[in-house]
Amino acid sequence: MRLSPAPLRLSRSPALLALALPLAAALAFSDETLDKVPKSEGYCSRILRAQGTRREGYTEFSLRVEGDPDFYKPGISYRVTLSAAPPSYFRGFTLIALKENREGDKEEDHAGTFQIIDEEETQFMSNCPVAVTESTPRRRTRIQVFWIAPPAGTGCVILKASIVQKRIIYFQDEGSLTKKLCEQDSMFDGVTDKPILDCCACGTAKYRLTFYGNWSEKTHPKDYPRRANHWSAIIGGSHSKNYVLWEYGGYASEGVKQVAELGSPVKMEEEIRQQSDEVLTVIKAKAQWPAWQPLNVRAAPSAEFSVDRTRHLMSFLTMMGPSPDWNVGLSAEDLCTKECGWVQKVVQDLIPWDAGTDSGVTYEEKIRPLTSLDHPQSPFYDPEGGSITQVARVVIERIARKGEQCNIVPDNVDDIVADLAPEEKDEDDTPETCIYSNWSPWSACSSSTCDKGKRMRQRMLKAQLDLSVPCPDTQDFQPCMGPGCSDEDGSTCTMSEWITWSPCSISCGMGMRSRERYVKQFPEDGSVCTLPTEETEKCTVNEECSPSSCLMTEWGEWDDCSATCGMGMKKRHRMVKMSPADGSACKAETSQAEKCMMPECHTIPCLLSPWSEWSDCSVTCGKGMRTRQRMLKSLAELGDCNEELEQVEKCMLPECPIDCELTEWSQWSECNKSCGKGHMIRTRMIQMEPQFGGAPCPETVQRKKCRIRKCLRNPSIQKLRWREARESRRNEQLREESGGEQFPGCRMRPWTAWSECTKLCGGGIQERYMTVKKRFKSSQFTSCKDKKEIRACNVHPC
Repeated sequence: MRLSPAPLRLSRSPALLALALPLAAALAFSDETLDKVPKSEGYCSRILRAQGTRREGYTEFSLRVEGDPDFYKPGISYRVTLSAAPPSYFRGFTLIALKENREGDKEEDHAGTFQIIDEEETQFMSNCPVAVTESTPRRRTRIQVFWIAPPAGTGCVILKASIVQKRIIYFQDEGSLTKKLCEQDSMFDGVTDKPILDCCACGTAKYRLTFYGNWSEKTHPKDYPRRANHWSAIIGGSHSKNYVLWEYGGYASEGVKQVAELGSPVKMEEEIRQQSDEVLTVIKAKAQWPAWQPLNVRAAPSAEFSVDRTRHLMSFLTMMGPSPDWNVGLSAEDLCTKECGWVQKVVQDLIPWDAGTDSGVTYEEKIRPLTSLDHPQSPFYDPEGGSITQVARVVIERIARKGEQCNIVPDNVDDIVADLAPEEKDEDDTPETCIYSNWSPWSACSSSTCDKGKRMRQRMLKAQLDLSVPCPDTQDFQPCMGPGCSDEDGSTCTMSEWITWSPCSISCGMGMRSRERYVKQFPEDGSVCTLPTEETEKCTVNEECSPSSCLMTEWGEWDDCSATCGMGMKKRHRMVKMSPADGSACKAETSQAEKCMMPECHTIPCLLSPWSEWSDCSVTCGKGMRTRQRMLKSLAELGDCNEELEQVEKCMLPECPIDCELTEWSQWSECNKSCGKGHMIRTRMIQMEPQFGGAPCPETVQRKKCRIRKCLRNPSIQKLRWREARESRRNEQLREESGGEQFPGCRMRPWTAWSECTKLCGGGIQERYMTVKKRFKSSQFTSCKDKKEIRACNVHPC
């Protein structure tokens, strides 16, 4: 049925109202209210202008948005809950989201989009598709939907709800059924939805990332894991906007999944290195065991990386352990400024996010930030819905810049000096057969005055390819003077250190490279400083160039050992910078592996997954057992783990049905006639009455016909028949007096009352008796004797 744009009139009949609620968005508007709405306006505006009962300050119903109740993050999904406080309930509702100060009569007035969670509970309104209403009108105390926040720049948003309880509508423009959310600062919590602009900075910049874990029992006391709490090894990279390591609302890659579930960075690094054209530096730092220690006990994990104009973003992540698949990190943090410079410092507090790989009803769940309203069992749960206390802080500081800079707003002199890289030696006479590491930075000068002193730098000999060719020393010394002094003869210029050499101008063969320095202090007499600020020299890259040769990067740092204890393996990698010109495959190796030894395995704690949900009870009724399990995440070969992996507990379901129980049938009685046609009977007694819906008791008395002999036709026989008829009538009277029981030939007393139960619980016995009052001499039956009945009682468990 399609509703016409004309104002809708709802009947006041309760039966018709129930039918009309789903079509009219569960709003029992009065005739007068709807007649006032102009026909040109849309149905959505009628919802907002409908007049119902308004109770200011009434908190029986509430509208709650998960996470921070004051701000929203563009593009992020939020769980919206509409609930009634017990014992209240509601039958219908309407939920809508509007931009602030908008009337709702235009499509652009609405903000964000709703997503249905349970189609049996909620649906979009047919006449106002941006609003959500109930699927069927019935009693309910709670509904939930997802609301996807609008894009950046939308401003504040008003979420409004109306409640239908019986035929009464509740609105609250300023109360608990209205929620105002304003757009959050894009720098908060590392949200990745902000638009990424092209970078206009020049040269390159070098940064140091320092990770401070604040996750401790003091800051997060609820269910804090005292054993095995840690941060996994940090993994990330500096990259272009064409590559995404992870982002809110996206799906976790296999590398992210292994970090999130196992704390292993190996697959993530492999994925990063496969994007060699989009990645400048792989960021790696060691794991942190335990998750928090004072800085005077252990230095915070750190790593250095570089950025340039195309690869000016940085992302990283690290796992909270032990946890299902929770992590912290930054995604696409832009280090390029709008003024074409490089950010000097970033300080970011971090909250955990869910990788979506170890929960949910489908194999793929989107990455989302954890909130304080996720689940009552969550260690971060807060019934008031406040923000989660930050679990870590990351500090990113610029430590060097290289190449020509083009800042619109230049840095001050101190920043420039602090950024300059250490000086390189002018001439390198190292034989090609000696493979060294890079030179370390120069040490401080041994002289703190203007007297002559020395400074030193070191490098490490990695390989000597030809033992007949000696390798130079691994230490280098240089004369120097204290701060503020110049060792340049006759010069009053104070110069900065040389910036490191630029890359070679060509990728194969002979080329040129350059380096620069700056004037720190000009001569006091105003003369021109004549010292050079730039140097160039020849450089050779892969002298034996051929069409089939390829250009490789330097080897990266060694990975962490694959084992956390005992013997393991570690790897290092390098990437192909330039493939062979003839199109052939590059034959140079891109990875190396070697053995590594870690501490003894007995020092490594068990890494366990969280407990699973309890299994179903082992029985369908009565007492049974149920179990739950957890898995060992650490490798079995790392040592024995004595923690239990399965738990068993008792469970109780409703009592099982107990069928009626009876004794065996008694023997057939004698025939009730001495001649002619008669009948015999047999009986059985109830031992257990039916309980809890068990099968009812069947018959307890059966009879069948009998015939002894033909009766003789003579007076004496006739008298005998009269006597038997008289006795039969007397027995019938006795049966009526004794409760209808059939005992020929005797008069019985009534049944006694049931005796007290022999047990208070667990199944006892009750008895009652019927005794013979008088036997008739003429009786030929032997069944005239005392009777006894037994039944079960108090069969409920103790």
